[in-house]
Amino acid sequence: MPDMRRWRLPRPVVGLLASLVLAAGPALGSEQEAAEDSTSAPAAASTWALEVWSPPFDFRSPTTTITYRPLERASQKWRICASYPHLKDSYWLSVNYGMVEEAKRLGVALRVVEAGGYPNLERQIAQITECARDADVLALGAVSFDGLTEAVLAISEEIPVIAVVNDIADPGISAKAAVSWVTMGEVPGAYLASLHPAGTPPVKVAWFPGPRESQWAHFVEEGFTEALAGSAVDIVVRKWGDTGREIQLILVEEALEERPDVDYIVGSAVTAGAAVSLLRARGLTGQIQVLANYFTHAVYRGIKREKILAAPTDFPALQGRMGIEMAARLLEGKLEYPHAGPLIHIVEQANLDSISPRLSLAPADFSPTFVVE
Repeated sequence: MPDMRRWRLPRPVVGLLASLVLAAGPALGSEQEAAEDSTSAPAAASTWALEVWSPPFDFRSPTTTITYRPLERASQKWRICASYPHLKDSYWLSVNYGMVEEAKRLGVALRVVEAGGYPNLERQIAQITECARDADVLALGAVSFDGLTEAVLAISEEIPVIAVVNDIADPGISAKAAVSWVTMGEVPGAYLASLHPAGTPPVKVAWFPGPRESQWAHFVEEGFTEALAGSAVDIVVRKWGDTGREIQLILVEEALEERPDVDYIVGSAVTAGAAVSLLRARGLTGQIQVLANYFTHAVYRGIKREKILAAPTDFPALQGRMGIEMAARLLEGKLEYPHAGPLIHIVEQANLDSISPRLSLAPADFSPTFVVE
């Protein structure tokens, strides 16, 4: 991991994030939300609360919170190619929803490709190389931090490339719509540390960072372990693996066989969902607590039903919107903030009803959409 990515929250800020209640965060204006719940034409954009890094592309850089007003409409029907690591869980489905809605609102064309999983580096390289030939800009959710650099550099000689959600090495990248995944690990870690500070009885955690092939999992691992330093929380078993449900279910089973004495299971949204099912089947619901390190539909339901304790949201649907809006700005020479992302919030039952669901989650009836004309 390059040193420039090893950014950490100061300890007082970590503590603040851990106790944050979502009284005010990114939220759709009432007109926009009403428009999204109807079949009418897309309404004018509301403002977004974003975090901006300056200088850009370095998560150690100082940040500023801004009120961001998106473009009302694109100046022409730009052709945007968007590439995702996969659509195997509802996180990327929500990113897809945000992109589709923003493409419709701005009046741009969108084509989506997905690699099928983080091990599929060569597949994504082939997909973006082909897709970029008929596009004005590439919005890239990368499967690898530095494995796509050569392909990105080649594409960037013809069209601009913007990174969306997943961080990527800087060469060839013109903008980033993303959050710090170190912070995405720190926020649930700090939340857990606040429940079990130093001097309280020790607790044991089974920790599932994610797929080794993805750099984001290593960023999350770094943030989570750093936030637990000095607390009464001890990671006693660690399992890496792809975020497919079957794989995560096997890993949770293995962890419980190795350490049946754990107090918490913490991992991806898929891990959390698998853990809830397995704990219910084994009659362990309530004896072992579950936390997720990002927010999806299943995590929302788990928190609501008191099966999952908490999770941070980085507003994936909003990041999808940002990827399209920033791509249009880039093409029109109007991009003011080349590196921005939503403010990360911890979500628990106490503040669950205060989030704007359409900035985090796709509607229940939304299905993967690969073309917007």
